[in-house]
Amino acid sequence: MTAEPRLRAARAADLPALLALEARFPGDRLSARQFRHHLANPRARLRVAVGEGGLLGYHLLLLRRGSAWARLYSIAVDPAARGRGLGRRLLADAEAQARAAGCTGLRLEVRQDNAAAVALYEAAGYRRVAALPNSYYAGTPGWRSAHERGSGSLPRGS
Repeated sequence: MTAEPRLRAARAADLPALLALEARFPGDRLSARQFRHHLANPRARLRVAVGEGGLLGYHLLLLRRGSAWARLYSIAVDPAARGRGLGRRLLADAEAQARAAGCTGLRLEVRQDNAAAVALYEAAGYRRVAALPNSYYAGTPGWRSAHERGSGSLPRGS
């Protein structure tokens, strides 16, 4: 039986593995420069999922001073690690990070053709709030989605 992946804050030493993971996806990718910036940015929460095989996924959460809303800028799971609930765990961790920073809502953008991600977000209670035509690589449309509970707090992750 393999151990459950561990979630932790990303470190500079994770940069090669983060870049290798990004290279597995077509189109829009974070660069080494962008990752270095977010690693040093106190308003960013870059967290990784690490398992026996190394880095299995990450999420990047951005916080804005004076805003009750956080933004899930990026989330990625290694294709070989899919189907084990890791995307759901990363999303729940991003929500927990946003709550810990005092945010009551979380926004994100997703490609409309990324059915797995759209399903993940909608199952977690995110609702489409705007269509984003031509917002991704090669003119692919996206959705802007948001989650804010009526009580003004983000959901408690599993």
